[in-house]
Amino acid sequence: MDKELNFLKTLFSGGDQPVEVFPFMVQLLLTVLLSLLIGFFYIKYGNSLSNRKALSRVLVLVSLTTMIIITIVKGSLALSLGLVGALSIVRFRTAIKEPEELAYFFMVIAIGLGIGAGQLLVTIIGTLFLSVVIVFINRQKTTEVLQNLIIRFQQQEENDLEKAIELLKKHATQLELRRLDEDKQLSEVSFAVRFSSPNNLIAAKKELQAIFPGISFSFLEII
Repeated sequence: MDKELNFLKTLFSGGDQPVEVFPFMVQLLLTVLLSLLIGFFYIKYGNSLSNRKALSRVLVLVSLTTMIIITIVKGSLALSLGLVGALSIVRFRTAIKEPEELAYFFMVIAIGLGIGAGQLLVTIIGTLFLSVVIVFINRQKTTEVLQNLIIRFQQQEENDLEKAIELLKKHATQLELRRLDEDKQLSEVSFAVRFSSPNNLIAAKKELQAIFPGISFSFLEII
């Protein structure tokens, strides 16, 4: 019986520097809260065309994983060297297409690093400061409506697409051509477009219908 108890004690001793359970649980909770805060700002202010809600959940997992890894290896040189070797073979199978996504990944990784290293106060202050910066640099966008606009129309003249773009520019504060598909008769165009108010969106819709009677379109909110 003593052998079994000694084995269990050794198994859960935590190596050279055992981790206390209660402080570790507090660190886990704090990591979740701070990464959720960053995820909230990503959903609210991000410009990505991908599903931002889904990515915000991934941010929490990345932050937690980073925090756990740093907690494990910070007291062991051997584990730290092993971590360097392990990370050298890790690759993203899907490239991060937008720099904004990479910036938010770095934010949550920094949270995991800071809390895992025991720098709680610095991490909290840094995260709050980052939140203020995010709000400040995006303060002009809070009332604007960002849409993914897809229009389909029959081309009657060669400059029909130019007409549609100029019309949208008149009503939109931001217009980016994302995709264009054409055949002999039908054209399908996808834009990332930002309107200062829903009224501008409706006005653009009416003018498009007036110029292209057979037009069909979709306005999809980017979330």
